[in-house]
Formats: sequence, C-alpha cells, structure tokens
Amino acid sequence: MAQKRALISVSDKKGITEFASALAELGLELVSTGGTKKALEEAGIAVTGVSDITGFPEILQGRVKTLNPKIHGGLLAKLDNPLHKQQLEEHGIQPISIVVANLYPFREMISRQETTVEEAIENIDIGGPSMLRAAAKNHQDVTVVIDPDDYEEVLRQLKETGEVESETKRRLAAKVFRLTAAYDALIAAYLTELAEEEAPESLTVTYELKDTLRYGENPHQKAAFYKNPLGGEDSIAGAEQLHGKALSYNNINDANAALQIVSEFSNPAAVAVKHMNPCGVGTGENAFEAFMKAYEADSVSIFGGIVAFNREVDEETAGKLHEIFLEIVIAPSFSDKAIAILQKKKNLRLLTVSAGEKGKPEKNFVSVKGGLLVQDEDTYSFEDANISVPTRRHPTEEEWNALKLGWKVVKHVKSNAIVLANDEQTVGIGAGQMNRIGAATIALEQAGEKANGAAMASDAFFPMDDTVEAAVKAGITAIIQPGGSIRDEDSIKKADEYGIAMVLTGIRHFKH
Repeated sequence: MAQKRALISVSDKKGITEFASALAELGLELVSTGGTKKALEEAGIAVTGVSDITGFPEILQGRVKTLNPKIHGGLLAKLDNPLHKQQLEEHGIQPISIVVANLYPFREMISRQETTVEEAIENIDIGGPSMLRAAAKNHQDVTVVIDPDDYEEVLRQLKETGEVESETKRRLAAKVFRLTAAYDALIAAYLTELAEEEAPESLTVTYELKDTLRYGENPHQKAAFYKNPLGGEDSIAGAEQLHGKALSYNNINDANAALQIVSEFSNPAAVAVKHMNPCGVGTGENAFEAFMKAYEADSVSIFGGIVAFNREVDEETAGKLHEIFLEIVIAPSFSDKAIAILQKKKNLRLLTVSAGEKGKPEKNFVSVKGGLLVQDEDTYSFEDANISVPTRRHPTEEEWNALKLGWKVVKHVKSNAIVLANDEQTVGIGAGQMNRIGAATIALEQAGEKANGAAMASDAFFPMDDTVEAAVKAGITAIIQPGGSIRDEDSIKKADEYGIAMVLTGIRHFKH
C-alpha cells in the first residue's frame, strides 16, 4: 500500500511546522510548494515539491502550480470506486489523504488604503480555493484543514485510530465551503464596487462571528453577533470592552443607536438611549457638561439606559455616571480614575470606540420574510441640505443652533418623530407614532415649560397645520422640517400668524 500523502500550502503559518512534523512522524509523505515548502525545509522537515509530483514547474510567477491532474486527481478520486482506482493507477496518480491550506490574504490587502487594484487582483487566490473545494467535496476520503485551531484535534484522532472521524471530516469540509464562500463574497464586493454596480443581479455578503449571545430580543430567541470583516473601528462591532458582563442582543442594538447619534456631533456631546431611541442629548464645553445636559433632558428614562460620549470620560463625569443605574457607557477612552470608579459596578459594561476618522458609509441591510432590503446609509447632514426660510421671521443665532441640534437628533428617532431642543440639549422627544401630531404631543408634554423658547425638529413634512398650532401654544419659537407637503402653505401661514420662524431642508429623515 502506498504511503499516505499530505499536501500543505498555507499563507497563515501559525503552528504549521509542528503540525507537519507530527504528520511526518505518523508516516505521511509531505508535499508542499513555495513559501510553505521553504518554511518546512528550514525546520528540518523532509518535504516533496509539488513540481516533483506534477512533473511541471510553477509558471506565471506562481499563478499556476497546483492546478494539475496529478494533484486534483489525487484529491477527487473516490477510493471505493473501482473505476477511479483503475484510472489513478493508469495515470500514476497517488491519492492525497490530508490537505492543509489557507488562502492568499485578500481581505488584509484590500483593508490597506495604499493597496493598488493590481496588488488586490494578484492576491485573489485561484489554486488554493480550487484545491480546498476539491478536497472538501471528497471529504469522505480527504481530511481538509484550514484552521490552525483544528490541528490538535486532527492529530489526536490520527494518533488514536490512524484515521480522522467521518463527522470531523464533514465538519471541516463545511468550514472550507464557508471560507471559500466568504472569500469569493469579498472579491465580488470589491470588484462590484470598482465597476460601480448599484444593484447587481445577485448579492452575496459575508460576516464573521464575533460573539454567540445568550439569547436574542427575547429569551426564547437564539442569536449571534457577526462583524463585517472590512468594518471600521468606529463601530460597536469594533469596540473594545473594558469591563462588565457580556453584551446582549438588545445592548448591541441600543449601543449602535447611541454611537450613531453621538457621532453626529463634533463638539463635546453625550447621548442617552433607551430601546434604540434617544431619551436625552446634551452638548457642552466638556464631557461632564454634555452629560449633565443629557441627564437633565430626561432624568427618568435614562434609568437602565445606555450613554455614549464623543470625548474621554473623566473622574468627575464617572462620579455622576456611578450614581445612576446604566447598562453601558461608551466613549473614545476613560481616564484611569474614571475606570476605577465605574468598575465598582460589576455589571456595568464599559466600551471604547475609536473617535478617529469615520469609515466609509456602509450599506444598510434589513431582513424581511423571504428577502432583504438594501439601502445606502443615511449620511445626509445639515450642510448637505438645501436650506430655505419661507416665513417672514428668520431664526436668531441661538435658534439656528437649537434647530441644528434637533435636526441631528430627529434623524435617529423612530418615525413619526418630533424632537424639541434648545441650543444645548433636547427637551422633548416624541418617537414612533402613527401620526405627526401624536409625536408632537408626546414631545411637548415631556418638555413642559422647557418647550417655551425651544425649537422643534420634524423628520418629515407637516401634512397639515395642527402641529404648528400645538407648537405655538407650547411656546416653540422656531421649527425645522423637510417641507414638500401639498399643504405646506398652511403651515407656513400659521407660523407667520404667530411670528414663528420656519426652516425647510428639502430632505426627510424617516427611520422605521
């Protein structure tokens, strides 16, 4: 019986010399090529070159080396098939029992800003995926290993019985097809973007497991958290957890909402979130002032909420945070004294998220029964808007600041949405209502006397003038809304009647 053969060709060389040495000790002939062959030889391990097996040299600067019947025949032959065995003998092909391989680092290459298109293309692996897919297809006869974490288990089974268990082979084969599918998805996405295809005929996306979660939105639902392999560090998926118990499904959703809102601000800001809606947003000269404004905006709803900052949390801010029951605090960083204070609460999660340059916008994916909705991320800012003032009175400087704050926040509130704000904080938020006057009523009732002199922001146009009427009665002095209703003139006349300034942006911010 011919000596069993293992084919080894890896980009990730973690643990490969130890694994290869153990395979050789078990009596397997090692076959390799390129950098892997060199690494094994330098470690004193006997290895046969792929060219010695194929009788053909590597050509085209390494683009073609394992694509050969002497290799793929050895991978794809079904050893219980008499015809296959006969053809192997006729052509002098020896079966391959084990394949150890991983792929060119395409993801790492396209993650670098300096990578050229030509360099990216050269890092598209062809022989590797072909070899892996062949081995995985024939996994009843071939053990295929792509992950160094699997080396130990494969060796254990080989040492105990001389074979790898069928269940293990199938598990490893499934892992291969997940790898090659993800690899091809990244390549497809990269080339699709280069080709500027807006809506390709098929969409394949890939994500990497970050965490398995205790449960989903409710305890009876299973859940997991996956990360975009090319996602930036300015996201919850890229956050570093410094303290506290593991994040839950709802924590991650809420934390993402808080981070998206606080990222709208360049000046010091703090955002408190409950159930993916902001309950308080504040700005100030520093993190403490910003947080106090956010806290005072709604000191009831913040209980059990999530707070995000766009500045470091210092000792003074941490002292105030410690007084409140919170689930998560997110910031670019925490001072040593702040961490010491907040770590006294063992369950409080502390997350750091990079406050550096924001990554490029990502597509938003929303699953629906039987399908997927895909849209651009809403990055439309106040500076992008086509601002007009149709009322006789224009906003004062203080009102402009309040309108801008409200408009930044209302973009992130579930529709129908109304946000009331002064130039430093939100004072009332109405979210997720079936009609606009309902959202306005909730926001105005929450604000109470603080509505007097505040600005109102709406995520969509006013279908009639009843919201303006309610604003007037509460003391609102300025309103910002998209406009575009066939009854815009009614709302403008109502604002003029009471001397309210109204600003139209020409853009709506629905969030469902």
